[in-house]
Amino acid sequence: MAVPTHSLLWMGVALVAAPFAFYTVFLGLLVTPFFQRHALYAHKINTLLWSNVDRPEAWGFASNQVTPFRLSTPDGVSLYAWHVLPLPVYLKNEAVLASQPAQADSRFEDFESFKILKRDPEARLVLYFHGNAGHIAQAVRPDTYHSLTDTSSYHLIAIDYRGFGHSTGVPSEDGLITDASTVVDWAVNVAGISTSRIVLLGHSLGTAVVSGVAERFALKGVEFAGIVLVSGFGDLASMLSGYRIGGIIPLLGPFAAWPRFIRLLDRFIVDKWHSANRLTNIVRHTKSRLRLSLVHAKDDWDIPWTEDNKLFRAAANETVGSLDDAEFAAWKEQRTIHKGKDAFVTTWKADPDIIIRQELFPFGGHDPINGFAPVSLAVMRSFDLHGTAYE
Repeated sequence: MAVPTHSLLWMGVALVAAPFAFYTVFLGLLVTPFFQRHALYAHKINTLLWSNVDRPEAWGFASNQVTPFRLSTPDGVSLYAWHVLPLPVYLKNEAVLASQPAQADSRFEDFESFKILKRDPEARLVLYFHGNAGHIAQAVRPDTYHSLTDTSSYHLIAIDYRGFGHSTGVPSEDGLITDASTVVDWAVNVAGISTSRIVLLGHSLGTAVVSGVAERFALKGVEFAGIVLVSGFGDLASMLSGYRIGGIIPLLGPFAAWPRFIRLLDRFIVDKWHSANRLTNIVRHTKSRLRLSLVHAKDDWDIPWTEDNKLFRAAANETVGSLDDAEFAAWKEQRTIHKGKDAFVTTWKADPDIIIRQELFPFGGHDPINGFAPVSLAVMRSFDLHGTAYE
């Protein structure tokens, strides 16, 4: 029996209209603060049901090399954290560390690992701020910790932001920056580590957190050994304009090429994460020393590597003045070393002692890049107080 022509027509309309209606509802949910924050932070997506983050040995760490502990923020949030001892330091103290019994509900300051950190006047500390979704040990994050601590002398502290993992609270832009500030304050005031021996390392969402906390301290005249941003973005609205779900489906579809829509979108975004503006402010308030490193993989399908261009320009323009697009491109090219296809390094040195470095690496994707050489080298350069590593 033949299907009437008008029925076929309505079936065709339905097939076209259904995805459009779904997409419209999807966008409508995204401008609602509750759904927007859940989509942005994805903090409820984790593997805690079958992952015991209180047993770091499950991720290949030595017994008591990692000490889980908690920090309290000024607004009453409890943050879950890991302190990872560098393996060479662990080896020197292996006997006492390996035999240390579990101390339920003990303060971190009572553990030998903390005492090792505090009593070393030359201790170097990396504060690591991860991206969205998951928890402190999810996916490739432990691999990142290994790459930074297995052969170096650098201590590492990582946290789960409020609402993530075992941390309490609900994530927000101000909240996450407060979390990061709490870690810095603890490192300086409790662990006794000068900010000149602290590197802030952020990945993806963590780059926005680092930009926010570094700006907050820059306004107080506080400078760090280094700021390393991996897979970063200029601001949330412009990043979403080029974001592809699974690296394939454009989140905003045809709207992405409409500048007015992006400006409108920014009005509806609750947590804007204007990292480019914050880098400008950091450079503006630098009085003595800044080491800013931007690292991105060419094959990053989540956040386009071109977002780093926005960050580099925002930071560099503060020292070179306002250049138009063509002038800035020519200025930048003069300071760029091309390292083959899909790889380059641009280095800018400015007064008083500011070094801004952008590196594009051909491999590493969005997450694995954290364990690749450019990130470890960026941390090493930050700790080179004499600056010879940039020559």
